[in-house]
Amino acid sequence: MNTEEAAREIVVLVVDDSPIDRRLAGAIVEKSAEWKAAYASNGVEALAAIKREQPDIVLTDMQMPEMDGLELVAEIRQQFPLIPVILMTAHGSEDIAIQALRQGAASYVPKRILAQELAPTIESVLAVVAVDQRRRRVLAYLRKSNLHFELPNDPALVPPLVLMLQENLLGMNLCDETGRIRLGIALEEALVNAMYHGNLEVSSDLRRDSDRPYLEMIERRRRLAPFKDRVIRVDATLGPDEAVFVIADEGPGFDPNQLPDPTNPSNMEVTSGRGLLLIRTFMDSVAYNAQGNQITLRKRRELPVKRVDRGKRP
Repeated sequence: MNTEEAAREIVVLVVDDSPIDRRLAGAIVEKSAEWKAAYASNGVEALAAIKREQPDIVLTDMQMPEMDGLELVAEIRQQFPLIPVILMTAHGSEDIAIQALRQGAASYVPKRILAQELAPTIESVLAVVAVDQRRRRVLAYLRKSNLHFELPNDPALVPPLVLMLQENLLGMNLCDETGRIRLGIALEEALVNAMYHGNLEVSSDLRRDSDRPYLEMIERRRRLAPFKDRVIRVDATLGPDEAVFVIADEGPGFDPNQLPDPTNPSNMEVTSGRGLLLIRTFMDSVAYNAQGNQITLRKRRELPVKRVDRGKRP
């Protein structure tokens, strides 16, 4: 990366018809010295802004006049597939948000926890977006790949591993650019779950009021036996028709039958269920072993995305 690239600001286009909510989200974005907020009040304005100067990420409300969040997601996937979209959800917009995730959105953050979760969500999405153009040329000729990794409980290793797996998918043509980003999000969520909840046995309940107790427990257990000696095993089999990822941790596991239904709109506001919702939405098949310490993700070749007519719901 040259000096100019390193110094470039990340532009986040905030789309919301409420001036207060729009500025609130923008203020959270600009707390990072490396991020800059741009603004639009609905989907039509957002598309015009993207055509003038493409942002790195679009952050959009769901319920807006002229063009809502669902329609905006569909248009961005058609016209600008390299730009990921993060949804801002509010009570009453859960059904349309789940449709938008299925259409092509990369992630979502409930508005009630925007201050807490927006920055980490933007960071996780940015981590799976970029692929060097020179590597693209070589990887376009890759036809099959079998990979095995054994990872220590170091969260810094997750983004580069996800990027490597994404890169290996480029030659397979399993999905478009939006699909590649979404697959990367699902893999990152599955790996983080295996590390934090599996190997380190840290409960999401610690995040109920603040991230601090949760993060402190993670760092403490990374240095304590037996947690520090556990590894995550990742097996990836990539081919032209299907990609299969098996992620196993060495924790005690859990009963998969006790998991809440992540596709139920009422569960979208639950922070602990967001990762599972994204995994199940972005993958074609998700299965746990009986012990609950291994997850198998399957992604089959995607059909071309059909354009959604304005005013119609899929």
